[in-house]
Amino acid sequence: MKFTKMQALGNDYVYINCIDQKLDNLSDWAIRLSNRHYGVGSDGMILICPSDQADFRMRVFNPDGTEAEMCGNALRSVGKYVFDYGLTVNTAVSVETLGGIKHLQLSVIDGKVSMITADLGPPILEPALIPVEYSGNSCIDHPLEVAGTVFRVTPVSMGNPHAVAFIDDVDTFDLDKFGPAMEFHPFYPRRVNAEFAQVVDRQNLKMRVWERGTGETLACGTGCCVSVVGGVLTDRCDRKVTVHQIGGELFIEWDAQSGHIFLTGPSTRVFDGEI
Repeated sequence: MKFTKMQALGNDYVYINCIDQKLDNLSDWAIRLSNRHYGVGSDGMILICPSDQADFRMRVFNPDGTEAEMCGNALRSVGKYVFDYGLTVNTAVSVETLGGIKHLQLSVIDGKVSMITADLGPPILEPALIPVEYSGNSCIDHPLEVAGTVFRVTPVSMGNPHAVAFIDDVDTFDLDKFGPAMEFHPFYPRRVNAEFAQVVDRQNLKMRVWERGTGETLACGTGCCVSVVGGVLTDRCDRKVTVHQIGGELFIEWDAQSGHIFLTGPSTRVFDGEI
């Protein structure tokens, strides 16, 4: 099986072209490939597949073998992959995901994609659709006790479930304690991607993320989007924000007119391989 290792701000995945080759036992492959000691090493496995609804279809598998609905960084890297490897000549690309059809705009320099903007559509705020165990119509800045500490969380779905809590200092925060406790909290019936964000100013946030089925990653595209959504809804930040993560910066815009969220950042091919 041929594969490509790619990373977007250190959020690394193994990408497999399933247009030209077939892969079975997907969960087993995801666990094997993601292992950083005995496999390729990654935050998960991404399949690039044919689609009858969009230009391409993306499937996302976590290192524990579970399938996720969406991943913003992986989505952007799919855009780079399909252009750089000649699967499309278009700089506007649509991608089918379990979280809906997403649209990409590719910036090309010297024949290679340099930056990618993903239109992720509007955030989902209805508790039943995220989902969360909450009976009201909206759940914003909701107090939730996690591992003995009360956080004020704003759950949001970007096609996959997230919750952001604002804290004073992300650098010293005990993510290994509170990340898994938030992920598996009964408030989230399908588990959750947990973002812990810090306000720098109204145009800048710092964020660390505990991804469902993965653990802490260096960056998370949809997590950055949710952090901005939570910040706007609680009047902590503006609608155009740079989110600073361990792996680097992503630019997020929550457009007031369309309601769509746009995610912009780079992606890099690390190497090609065969296993």
